[in-house]
Amino acid sequence: MEKQEIIRCRGHPLVLGTHPTTFEVTCEEHLTGKGNCIIGVAADKGCAGLSADFKKVLAHDDAVLVTRLSAGNAEVEVQSRGAAHLSLDHPADMVWRRSTFTCGRTIGICSDRVAATLPRELIAALRDGEEMTVTLTVTRPG
Repeated sequence: MEKQEIIRCRGHPLVLGTHPTTFEVTCEEHLTGKGNCIIGVAADKGCAGLSADFKKVLAHDDAVLVTRLSAGNAEVEVQSRGAAHLSLDHPADMVWRRSTFTCGRTIGICSDRVAATLPRELIAALRDGEEMTVTLTVTRPG
C-alpha cells in the first residue's frame, strides 16, 4: 500500500539548517535565528492537513516514509519510519526526527537525515528564499 502527499513551502533568509536531531517545515511565515531546525516556511499544510488515507498508512510501525526535498537545483531524499502512535494533528508543523520521540508535530521517526546533514546546496537555496516541494511517499508491506 502506498500513499503520497505534496507540500509546497519556501525558504527564508534565516534558514540555518544546523539542528543535530530534527528538521521542520512549518505553515508559519516568520523565522528567528533560534529556529535552526526549520528549513521551510509558509507551507500549505501541517500534519493536521494531511489526508486521512495518508495518515492511516503512516500510523503503523512498519510504515516507511520517503521524503523528497527539492529547492532550486538541489534535491535530497530522506528515509524515515512511521509509528502506530503518531497523532499527526498539529495544524502548522511537520517535524522529522532522528529519535523515536513523537508528538502532534512528528511526521517521521528514525530519519536518516536531520537539518545539519542536509546538503548545503539545499540550505543555500532555501536561505535565498527558493520555493521548496516536499514530496511525501509512505508505503507499507502487504
